[in-house]
Amino acid sequence: MAAVVSLSGCAVHARYYDTAHGDYHVWGPSEREPYARWEAEQHRHHVEYKKLNKEDRQAYWNWRHEHP
Repeated sequence: MAAVVSLSGCAVHARYYDTAHGDYHVWGPSEREPYARWEAEQHRHHVEYKKLNKEDRQAYWNWRHEHP
C-alpha cells in the first residue's frame, strides 16, 4: 500500500497557457480521458500531448473548452 501512495504523488503535472482563451490548463491524470476522447473524435493516432506541435495543442484546448 505504501508503494501506491508514494507513486500517486509522482504524477506528472504541467501547466500550459492557452493563448486563444487567455487561461491556464493543468495537464495531469485527470486530462487523460478527455484527451483520449479528442484523439478518437479527431481520428488521430495516439501521440503524447507533450509531443504535439503548437497548432495541435491549441486545437485540443479549443475542443476542451467546448467539452468540459
